[in-house]
Formats: sequence, structure tokens, C-alpha cells
Amino acid sequence: MPQGIAALLQLVRILLTHGRRLIETVNTKGETPQFASIGVAFGTHNLPVVLARIQRGMLRLLALDAYLCQRAQKGREIPPVEPRVTPVQAVEPKPERGAEPKSPRKRSRPYNPDSAHIPTFEELLAEVRRTPIGRTIARVCLELGIVPCFCTGEMGNALLQTLELYGGSLANLFSIRRKREIAFQKERDKRPDTWAWNWRDTRKERMRQVLGYLIGEEPPDDPVLFTA
Repeated sequence: MPQGIAALLQLVRILLTHGRRLIETVNTKGETPQFASIGVAFGTHNLPVVLARIQRGMLRLLALDAYLCQRAQKGREIPPVEPRVTPVQAVEPKPERGAEPKSPRKRSRPYNPDSAHIPTFEELLAEVRRTPIGRTIARVCLELGIVPCFCTGEMGNALLQTLELYGGSLANLFSIRRKREIAFQKERDKRPDTWAWNWRDTRKERMRQVLGYLIGEEPPDDPVLFTA
């Protein structure tokens, strides 16, 4: 097993465990005031939208797991991605007379983190194969509503290093999170039933009350979710 792939697979499987528990949490506690601490990471209280995004994130993780296992079987390591440099725009040569113009390459659906669209597993597997691993993990973080305060320090560092080494963009991730916070607050201002819980309080003890554990810790077998 290549060392880099082994570390990535471990990360993927921790996130899969969290995703399964998160679905349970949304289904059982989505109407409680404490859910605001989770909802803000999705930018909405709309539970069907939240569940759709989680399902998409889980499918993306399963596709990534399958891709990494295929590479591991062939002994093909995942190399770090070199930092992107903005290329100088080249002038396209004019086609020769009589030459047939090349048909434009078919573009895939652009990624929209705030949509509730769920692609097929095959579509996600194809996307994972052509996308830098760090960018895929960043999309999973958005789809599972993963924010640093939900993670242990070690898990948070592992996610950060994966983004930095494998082509993810922290700037894009934080920008989308900030937009979600603003959208969530606007929505929450119209829902006085949620005001009893301060979602801006992100202390680790508080997050354990919300999730039952921190991502990176061993989840309890029978968690008491949203403890007082």
C-alpha cells in the first residue's frame, strides 16, 4: 500500500463514519435549536437540502475510496500537486485554409456547492479521477458541513495538509463558508424558534454536545446527541 494512499484512505473512512452519523443526527435532531450549529455550515435550516448535500458528499467519498483502492492495487502513489501558476495566455493560431475546425470539448457540469443535485456514482467516479484529490476533499467538507471546530486538532491538521498537498484551495473553501454564514443568519433572523442556541459559540465542549463527539475521535456506540 503506497504511504500517501494509505493516509488518504484513512481520512476518507473517518469522514464516511462521520457522514453516516450526521445523517442520523439530522433526521433525529434537525428540528431542535441546537441544530443551528450544524445548519450554519450548510447555510440553511432546510433539512431536505442538507440531507441531499450529505448524500452527495457520501457518494463522492465512496467514489474517492474506490479510486484510491484501484490505484493502490496497481501500486500507483498519489503525488503532491505543484502549486498552480497562472499561465500567460497564448494566442491561438488561425486554422489553415480548408482545415476543418475542431469540435469544442464537451464540458462537464460545473460544481455548485449550494445545489441539492445528486449525480450518479459513475458520474462522481469520473469526476474524482479527473479532479485533484485536495479539491475533492474540499468539496466533501462543504457537502458534509465540516468546519474546523467539529474536528480534533489532529484531524483538522490532516484535512488542511491534504488540501495543501493535493491541489485544494483554502481561500475558496473559506469564501464559501463565509457566504453560507451570511445566508444562514439572514434565514435565522426570520426563525425566532432557533434563537435560544448561539451557533457562534464554537468551543470544543459545545461541539461535542451537538455532534456527540469530535471528528477524529472514536464515536460512542450509543451517543446522547445534543446533550444539555
